Amino acid sequence: MDNKTQVLATVEDAIELGLLAEEFELIKEAMGRTPNFTELSIYSVMWSEHCSYKNSIKWLKTLPKDGPQMLVKAGEENAGLVDIGDGVGCVFKIESHNHPSALEPYQGAATGVGGINRDIFTMGARPVAQLNSLRFGDINLDRTKWLVKGVVKGIGDYGNSFGVPIIGGETMFDKCYNTNPLVNAFSAGILEGKMISATSAGPGNPVYIVGSSTGKDGIAGAAFASKDITEESSEDLPSVQVGDPFQEKLLLEATLELAKTDAVVGMQDMGAAGITCSSCEMSAAGDNVGMDIDLSKVPTRQDNMKDWEILLSESQERMLCVIEKGKEQIVEDIFEKWDLHAVQIGVVTEGGTINYSMNGEVVASVPAESLVLGGGAPVYEREYTEPAYYQEFKKFNIDDVEQPEDLKEVAMQLLQHPNIASKRWIYEQYDSMVGTKTMSTNRPSDAGISNIKGSNRALAMTVDCNSRYVNADPEIGTQIAVSEAARNIVISGGIPSAVTNCLNFGNPYNPECYWQFVGAIKGMSEACRKFETPVTGGNVSFYNQTVMNGVEEPVFPTPTIGMIGVVEDKSKIMTMDFKSKGDLIFIIGESKDDISSSEYLVSYHGIDASPAPHFNLDDEFELQTTIKGLIQNELINAAHDCADGGLFVAMTEMAMPNKLGFDIVTDAEIREDAFLFGESQSRVVVTINEDQEEEFIEYMMNQSVPYTLLGHVTKGKMCVDDEHYGYVNEIKDVYDNALEKALA
Repeated sequence: MDNKTQVLATVEDAIELGLLAEEFELIKEAMGRTPNFTELSIYSVMWSEHCSYKNSIKWLKTLPKDGPQMLVKAGEENAGLVDIGDGVGCVFKIESHNHPSALEPYQGAATGVGGINRDIFTMGARPVAQLNSLRFGDINLDRTKWLVKGVVKGIGDYGNSFGVPIIGGETMFDKCYNTNPLVNAFSAGILEGKMISATSAGPGNPVYIVGSSTGKDGIAGAAFASKDITEESSEDLPSVQVGDPFQEKLLLEATLELAKTDAVVGMQDMGAAGITCSSCEMSAAGDNVGMDIDLSKVPTRQDNMKDWEILLSESQERMLCVIEKGKEQIVEDIFEKWDLHAVQIGVVTEGGTINYSMNGEVVASVPAESLVLGGGAPVYEREYTEPAYYQEFKKFNIDDVEQPEDLKEVAMQLLQHPNIASKRWIYEQYDSMVGTKTMSTNRPSDAGISNIKGSNRALAMTVDCNSRYVNADPEIGTQIAVSEAARNIVISGGIPSAVTNCLNFGNPYNPECYWQFVGAIKGMSEACRKFETPVTGGNVSFYNQTVMNGVEEPVFPTPTIGMIGVVEDKSKIMTMDFKSKGDLIFIIGESKDDISSSEYLVSYHGIDASPAPHFNLDDEFELQTTIKGLIQNELINAAHDCADGGLFVAMTEMAMPNKLGFDIVTDAEIREDAFLFGESQSRVVVTINEDQEEEFIEYMMNQSVPYTLLGHVTKGKMCVDDEHYGYVNEIKDVYDNALEKALA
């Protein structure tokens, strides 16, 4: 490869690098000539799906981006920025690190955590909380156990060492993720000063690389993330980056110190495509500016690195900075104080061309605008076709499923299922208290809560997606994902503010996979408009599938929703735990004769083919409005939504924190299994003190949402229709330890 860098590239080279033959012609047209191999390599990563969004941008542009709290819209910077009051902004984003984690779970997950946090602090915000959304295959497989242990340890080791708490998340197991797990990392930060923009400006201004040295890890990782996982993927291990959380902590502090000066013009994290991406995107974001970059000045970890290796390396803990000329010493002194590199490797130039040189020789000269999203990168409108299974799933009839005689057995089985059971084995490896801002560790809420010090406000955040629902019906399933995220924030006492998303799908060239993607975007758009939660950005991850013996096996479509909200009054944070024996238990919302796509239907009956559970977006909105009023008027003392596992699981989760129980009756007009284990949406369990019953009922009579008295809180016994289901302290032990036993 070394002797090819200055040789004119061919269409065969382009195809080998993952480009299409017609894209090679577009590159020649953009450059006005045939590129050399190094230039073609630059285009191959910048025009990869991972960087260019060429197969998704058409639909992404249809998502709602405007809202009253928006300060930075989708696509404008490294992450979204919203106003959360009191002169404070919240920077937040979610991204995937799926392919690296499939090959090397520890480093793949660790560097995913590092990368998402850099997106936050490169804008001048201090990260305050992290979440993660994880998907793994059949838990009985040795490979799945290896992936789970590696990913969780990678997230924990990096996050704990970096010093930002992990305050929530979700984990799901399904055989569709056997080969291709999903690792989605979310981070939120507080911005109290000025924002640093990812923009270059000012011809003559110096360009610095700051942070760690550049190595051969992660070379062409963006291109690797834009193709299928196959039997040969293990050969791509050099595409997996290696992280150092202690270097990242130093880089964080140095960056935030730099943000307080007037020396920095613009800065961008070196994530996908490394120096290539940061130099191109910062230049394209500016006004007719380019850069001259001397690759031989880049600090490297290995001797004799080639120009293309330096350009395409995705080594971690690095930033590209444009500095105001004459203020170089300020920057160098700050980074020397933190024992980090700060080396001038280039200069901003007039015109839109970026020239990369090595040892005095120009090795590549490319027009920045032609390389980036929204510029010259190709935009495709893919065909999509409704898959045959969609109509087949709709044929499901609950009457064809016989109700089990022993529902207690069903309940115990569900509580031990890895999708329902406690994720304690996972979260105990995470430090949730570092930084002293977490408010939801010992007071369990449906959303993670982070304190905003010096204010009466708090930040609420959650990540949500039931991918089984989305697979059954992409549009409705994604509406449910957005709604559940909003519901979790509302139930915790917050007001939903904005959304970031991580869109995990199969091959965009597969019309059925693309149909799922389009449906998810439509569903997300409708729900986000309903809740006034604009989309601030995120990540698209295609090619999440396995190709074995020529057959594609895509994962469930998984549009993970990360949402933030604001708790206006910290004294009104709502928790899920039962408070006192004798408290009345109500369900708000309407229960249905519905077991579609429920964990009960799939794991107990073994039926995969059914539609998404019952859902109506208008009903959901009314439910959340009602819950907001109940919390504001202090009429309830606990609240928890009915989600995976249904009503019985929700009440058990409310019972366990204080080892209290419940005594309830089911609805005679609804099948008992559907009432207890069905997952029809827009239902919340609340408890009230008996003294407030009259006031509660008076309030609810003025609402349009149905409500039903289920029973009352007991000392520790769990009863349904006078049948004893067990003691909470015994069930809690089973629930808490089931996942660890399954992974043994």
